[in-house]
Amino acid sequence: MRMIIGILTVLFVISIFPAIGQAAPDVSANNAVLIEQSTGRVLYEKAAYEQASIASITKIMTALIAIESGKMDEKAKTSRKAIYTEGSSIYLEQGEKMKLEDLVYGLMLRSGNDAAVSIAEHVGESEEGFVFLMNEKARWLGMNNTNFENPHGLDSDNHYSSAYDMALLMRYAMENEKFRTITGANSYRSDNRSYSWINKNKLLTQLYEPTNGGKTGFTKKTGRTLVSSASKNGMDLIVVTLNAPDDWRDHINLYEWGFEHYQLETLSKVGNVTYRLNNSEEVTATVAEEIEYPLTEDEKENLTKNTYLLDQREDKEIIGRTVFELGGEQLVETPLHREKQENIVSSVLANYKKITGISKW
Repeated sequence: MRMIIGILTVLFVISIFPAIGQAAPDVSANNAVLIEQSTGRVLYEKAAYEQASIASITKIMTALIAIESGKMDEKAKTSRKAIYTEGSSIYLEQGEKMKLEDLVYGLMLRSGNDAAVSIAEHVGESEEGFVFLMNEKARWLGMNNTNFENPHGLDSDNHYSSAYDMALLMRYAMENEKFRTITGANSYRSDNRSYSWINKNKLLTQLYEPTNGGKTGFTKKTGRTLVSSASKNGMDLIVVTLNAPDDWRDHINLYEWGFEHYQLETLSKVGNVTYRLNNSEEVTATVAEEIEYPLTEDEKENLTKNTYLLDQREDKEIIGRTVFELGGEQLVETPLHREKQENIVSSVLANYKKITGISKW
């Protein structure tokens, strides 16, 4: 029978409630969210889980599916359907063959709807097939308030997402090195063109130096939409705004507020930790992963660390867990592993190999 045999509580100097004077800035957006990238913690939200039209920030998913397809070096042939897709364009010509990687740059930097359709037809074998892949990926990511009907984001009644879902998508996408390179490029020139495409994301190119990625969007019906990411002081943040007349300012203000009031705190470090139980017995456990979490200075005053140890008579790899809470709400937990005891024979053998030169020191 599993039972808790030890509880240790440590109070750090943290509050789940923002301190007076730390209120987030007002935003022009109908829907907005600010998250910390490594943990996904929501630092600010305004109707962030509400379904809404999203316009061309749809193309983050289109780019991601293309990158993960493994076909970036292949050339896609432009169809009649692609060149007659309305809206922003990279001016593909019917029958033109362009490398998929170039199309993704044109998609992300210039928001080319023709590029979106060409990508979809090449990767998904049809636009409908590609949209199926987009929705499957959305389900896998937990984007529960999202449904895609096209690869470009032109208005459609059943094409929608939420600010939070788009932040989830951007968080995942930024883990992909190729995506980070493309979304963070100021400009790019395809071998098919004699000129460079300049990124439409003015946060990246002009307005906010910490910006390292994002995607713009706009239709008359949807208004201005924007996803962006920024890094400063060792912390990575993501902002999403939907229907935001003053989106550049919204993003800058939310970033400045987030970077000012939050910092990544190390909650646990890798290594062995010894605990004394109620019966004075000592148990040593191994923490296998460093835990960092974004916290305000005020939150540090009430952060609670509880360690729960299981019955040590059971031969289990996991012998307990450490839970970090704020105001009774669990933030994160880390498993405690049984202390690694080095086998004497293997230790002697390893030293013998070093002495005899069989292995390097």
